[in-house]
Amino acid sequence: MTGVGTGPGRVLVAVYGLFALAAGARAAVQLSTRFAEAPLAYVLSAVAAAVYIVLTVALARGARRTALAACAVELAGVLIVGTLSVFDPAAFPRATVWSGYGSGYLFIPLMLPVIGIYWILRTRSSE
Repeated sequence: MTGVGTGPGRVLVAVYGLFALAAGARAAVQLSTRFAEAPLAYVLSAVAAAVYIVLTVALARGARRTALAACAVELAGVLIVGTLSVFDPAAFPRATVWSGYGSGYLFIPLMLPVIGIYWILRTRSSE
């Protein structure tokens, strides 16, 4: 029996934890020192950090529905923000975690929710 946060799922928990820390620290600095420069971008970075925190905790605790919902929110955010940032760059004068489909983070934000959804569904069938 493989739990969602066990075995290879621990790598997913660790990556989401790292992204929660990185995005959270980035958003905290941006919001506290340069909010007026790009409020939308900086708030979206904070939203991304919050989603990553929820995902880290949900995956670690085996809360499948919460993790699946958070992965869906993350994927929607990456796709929506990524598309808007490509087609209307003026709306995002500063990058967010999800800008350009996560290009500033080697497109990992685009791949993570897909891998997360796959892992959650895969481990469900084995329990």
